[in-house]
Amino acid sequence: MKQSLLWLACLALIVSCVKKPSGKSGFDKLVWSDEFDTQGQPDSTRWNYDLGDGCPNVCGWGNNELEYYTSDPKNVRVEGGTLVIEAHKEERGGKPYTSTRIVSKLKGDWLYGRIEVSAKLPRGKGTWPAIWMLSTDWKYGGWPASGEIDIMEHVGFDPGIVHGTIHTEAYNHGKGTQKEGKITVPDCMDQFHLYAINWNEDKIDFFVDDKLYHTVTRDPKEDFKGWPFDQRFHLIMNVAVGGNWGGMQGVDESIWPQRMEVDYVRVYQ
Repeated sequence: MKQSLLWLACLALIVSCVKKPSGKSGFDKLVWSDEFDTQGQPDSTRWNYDLGDGCPNVCGWGNNELEYYTSDPKNVRVEGGTLVIEAHKEERGGKPYTSTRIVSKLKGDWLYGRIEVSAKLPRGKGTWPAIWMLSTDWKYGGWPASGEIDIMEHVGFDPGIVHGTIHTEAYNHGKGTQKEGKITVPDCMDQFHLYAINWNEDKIDFFVDDKLYHTVTRDPKEDFKGWPFDQRFHLIMNVAVGGNWGGMQGVDESIWPQRMEVDYVRVYQ
């Protein structure tokens, strides 16, 4: 009897020590976070904004999007313990919609780590929410050479399908070669879910609610054209309207306003 109990105890210890392909996977030091627990405008020590429609360089933010980004409380605010990014049907700057694109650039920039965001998504044709990352210093040149990491994208005409993707010089949607994974999250528009990446020197894992659904691994034979992810990146959160992908099946003009809510952002290294 005693030997059986001892064997069970040893087995439990072994199981507890086995590394699972999900969770923080060694990233246990919290280095940056926003819990959105103060009402009003987002913390200006953590966040900046991309404003306007991307003109004159890449009008429509390079994707023919229909929104004009603002920092107005109507479009972005903290209320009830969550960050609200809300798109409205209203003309501004020659665009028929307004929304917000909030960025951590130069206030939250990281090389490797676990980046996780708890969020609830908008619904309806024409919505295109995203939680993603861009290079801070653009060492390898403009997009897509310096890379893009899409932690979460969702388009309203395909409800419940969440995408995680990387774009590089070699692999990008312009060529149709992007490295993309997707997972079905049927209630992503009704409930908060945890969207995360574990970003290592030679691998990026994509998770929803700690379930691993996509992995991109560095090819040691490739240079920055295939793997520019050896530089610091920052976080972006936005709700786009329409565009090449989000508006592929049109925009339902009857659904607005629509919002993405973010419960928290946490970065571990």
